[in-house]
Amino acid sequence: MRPVGVLLAFCCLVPCTTAGPSRDFCSQTLNPDVKPGFPKKINPHDPGALQAARHSVERFNNCTNDIFLFKESHISKALLQIVKGLKYMLHIKIGRTSCKKTQHPILDNCDFQTNDTLKRTFSCYTEVWVIPWLQRFKVPVLLCR
Repeated sequence: MRPVGVLLAFCCLVPCTTAGPSRDFCSQTLNPDVKPGFPKKINPHDPGALQAARHSVERFNNCTNDIFLFKESHISKALLQIVKGLKYMLHIKIGRTSCKKTQHPILDNCDFQTNDTLKRTFSCYTEVWVIPWLQRFKVPVLLCR
């Protein structure tokens, strides 16, 4: 006895592969630039890229012994890959702010250091994995120099 679901699925696929152009889902032409699993360049000002950069900076701040907080100053390159969620690959610059970690301020309200002896910047490459349906962010890669 054959499972009905398998036979039904097979029957639905056959017309899609053998019939001429139609308006059903199977015959739609996909955008040639969209390739599942391949990174695609996105606008560095994309809200998702900005949020991913902020998560990277938060991880950086949690991993350093610096008395001051850092925040992102510029995203020079942003890529997006769809893989069981969204994977952002970013090249960012981060700079030391005038806010101390002990004050627990909101990063948006922190200005960059103006004192030449306290100024410090890093160029970083980071990967941020976003799983929107779980509201989860992971930063598996954060390399700064």
